[in-house]
Amino acid sequence: MTKRLTFLEAASIVAGYGIGGGIMAVPYLASLAGWASLLVVSVLSYFVSLLLHLMIVEMMMRDDKRDQVVELLNEYLFRGRFGPFFTWAFFGLCVLAFFGTLTVYLVGSGEIFKETLHFPLWAGEVIFYVVAAGVAFFGLKAVGLSEKFGVTAIVLVVIVLVAVTLVKLPFSFEGVKAVGEFKPILALYGMVMFSLFAFFSVPQAVVGLRWNPRLVPWAVAAGLGITLVLVLVISLVVMGVNKEVTKIAIVGWGMALGGWSMVLGQVFILLAMLTSFWSISLALAVVLQERLGWGEKSSWAVSTLPSLVVALVGFTDFLGFLRLTGGLIAVLVAVIMVPAYLSTKKRGPVKTPAWTMGRWASHVFLAVVIVGYILVIIGSSVTLE
Repeated sequence: MTKRLTFLEAASIVAGYGIGGGIMAVPYLASLAGWASLLVVSVLSYFVSLLLHLMIVEMMMRDDKRDQVVELLNEYLFRGRFGPFFTWAFFGLCVLAFFGTLTVYLVGSGEIFKETLHFPLWAGEVIFYVVAAGVAFFGLKAVGLSEKFGVTAIVLVVIVLVAVTLVKLPFSFEGVKAVGEFKPILALYGMVMFSLFAFFSVPQAVVGLRWNPRLVPWAVAAGLGITLVLVLVISLVVMGVNKEVTKIAIVGWGMALGGWSMVLGQVFILLAMLTSFWSISLALAVVLQERLGWGEKSSWAVSTLPSLVVALVGFTDFLGFLRLTGGLIAVLVAVIMVPAYLSTKKRGPVKTPAWTMGRWASHVFLAVVIVGYILVIIGSSVTLE
């Protein structure tokens, strides 16, 4: 029962992984690319991202002995003489990327506690760590329950902010561009796709829903859908009421509303970082368990404590390196997942999985995924100033 999730809990783990820094940066890029561009980019991003995440679903259903992406790649992609080297190198880069992302959330939360409650930066970081890592300590079921309530709270906060906005402020797209230049559109695509990076959380959804595996693809689709809807709603509302969108959109939105809405905006940011921390730290702990053979508690400690140390010490240059590594790893996983998927179908255990992608796994759609994620690399490197 400790590893059994409901449909909503599994979907919330996927959504929680993606609701982070990216979702707060999209509105600014959308204001440069145009509202019509945002709609088109969102549909395209969801389609490409969903295809990749469903590949991982089928791979795990074909080989249910493994509970994480790293071990799947080790078994079906990193083969031959240099296979172990590539596996350990990939594992090391993934660990660095996870640490970097978790540290970003710790530092960001510390800043919020400092600005709103005037706590010392270190105190805010420690408080956030205790709440975030404390939930992860109790494993998959605790994270699933917490994600369900956390994501629900995020949705409620957004609903309240939107309702107050429509009552207090004039809402209009007059003067807002519909379609911008190509470079901002490409940058927007890269950021929306980044918001939908949740493939390391897919294995947790698969494990938690083994009691009814046919629910898994729907839970993954729902989790990505929750993230996308939040991205769209926040971006469109902010563009409609703020003619000059701030780079962290929720801040400008809260300032435009004033009063307690500013506090609610800070609560949104904290919840977004908290839900992401839960999913990411759990994914890292499982990666450590499978690769190193550690126990659950030691894996939990190593998956969370280093990020706290980095945050408290304040290695900002190192942190920037880790953030870059995280983006590169995300794209790397996406590009190599297609050959790994094909290898799983060819060399995996001889059995019929509970669910397959069917015609959606044709070579045309697999090519769309590869091209789609190569464009993420290009979009992430675009300079707008």
